[in-house]
Amino acid sequence: MPNKRERRPAHALARSITESAWIEMGGDPAACARPRLRFVGAGGLPSTFAVTDLASAAIAVAALTVAELAQAHGGRAPAVTVDRRLASMWFGWSIRPVGWALPPSRDPITGDYLAKDGWIRLHANAPRHRAAAERVLACRGDEAAVARRVAEWTKGKLEAAVVEAGGCAAEMRSAAEWISHPQGHAVCSEPLVRITVSSDPAPSSAWSASPSRPLAGLRVLDLTRVLAGPIATRFLAGYGAEVLRIDPPDWDEPGVVPEVTVGKRCASVDLKSREGRAALESLLAKADVLIHGYRPAALDRLGYDAARRHALSPGLIDVSLDAYGWSGPWALRRGFDSLVQMSTGIASAGMAWKQADRPVPLPVQALDHATGYLAAAAAIRGVARRRASGRGLQARLSLARTAKLLLDLGEGHEQPGLSAESAEDLSVAVEATSWGEARRLKPPVVIEHIPMHWTLPATALGSARAQWSG
Repeated sequence: MPNKRERRPAHALARSITESAWIEMGGDPAACARPRLRFVGAGGLPSTFAVTDLASAAIAVAALTVAELAQAHGGRAPAVTVDRRLASMWFGWSIRPVGWALPPSRDPITGDYLAKDGWIRLHANAPRHRAAAERVLACRGDEAAVARRVAEWTKGKLEAAVVEAGGCAAEMRSAAEWISHPQGHAVCSEPLVRITVSSDPAPSSAWSASPSRPLAGLRVLDLTRVLAGPIATRFLAGYGAEVLRIDPPDWDEPGVVPEVTVGKRCASVDLKSREGRAALESLLAKADVLIHGYRPAALDRLGYDAARRHALSPGLIDVSLDAYGWSGPWALRRGFDSLVQMSTGIASAGMAWKQADRPVPLPVQALDHATGYLAAAAAIRGVARRRASGRGLQARLSLARTAKLLLDLGEGHEQPGLSAESAEDLSVAVEATSWGEARRLKPPVVIEHIPMHWTLPATALGSARAQWSG
């Protein structure tokens, strides 16, 4: 793995990442050439890793699928321009509340702790995950109390104990340690996006859209949580898809919901009840795309494995996301972006780069965001393939495999900082969210004659009925 990047022409790395991912998804390499694809803007997010280039490339891949589909609808191939600075900003937060504030997105005990032999991260944003950590540590209290108990453990034993209890934890490993770990080895053998085309053709569909709104009329069932899946479906909604998000009745993500529900309707359904299952099956039967972020086999245990989903919705474009990959001993493990950064060596490399005394993560949750845009790209490519062949597909992605993409680019990608945000970066429109008025950053990508915009404001979970609009 190189320690320092070689000098390249401006934007060459972002273009290279885009082309590699695009070709892996079966795209035409000509779509990545100038002038059809342009990157603009200088500087980057502060990191030894190529975070801004990854952000720009992931958004570019998703945008290329929109452009391709628009051309298939009867238009010409539109040009795509990605603003690297806005792409970097969208990998953080796009919403700017007016007269109100977003609630905290992190539980007070979520964070990095020093064990006997090194660092470990506990993720406690969900109540059940906090409860699991507190049971293992035999303490209920603040961050200081947790730190005292963590210091009594070795990091490997604590990670194993918390995971076994149903919680979320990750010890800090180096990249070399991750590659030699059985799960790291398994992830290295997985493709960036695993695509399997359905063997049986779907019934003919009357779905159609215009070149200027290429996803209009497409029904997307969103069974995802923080954060990659909601980003994928937000992108789809931005180009006209009808997105219906389904959550359990008792679920909430107050710190992130205003960020990711723009353009969507959100309903609550208890999938363990007879009524909830009937509702899901009715929705799935009419869905074009399903995007889900349940752990592998979770839907299977509910009686909705891949074969059942296909039977309910022949020709379904079925996109699934997980944290640690789809093979290997950790295929069923819970995980989040910050945990995967700890496991795969990203936080360790950041610590060495900064010469810091504690883990240094990426400046944004880049694994979540990049995986989300790649998932959106897989879904749209599935729509294009089904339009041509009548067959659906399954696509699988993981945060750990996206981490490998970033790690393979090497270190030493420091760039001058991005210019500060200004009022010119915000869209003119005011968004009437469920919490108050807000504005959004301008879109990070411009597809010629195909504006990215949302017809619905961000809304609270459970605020809509579990039914399609038409």
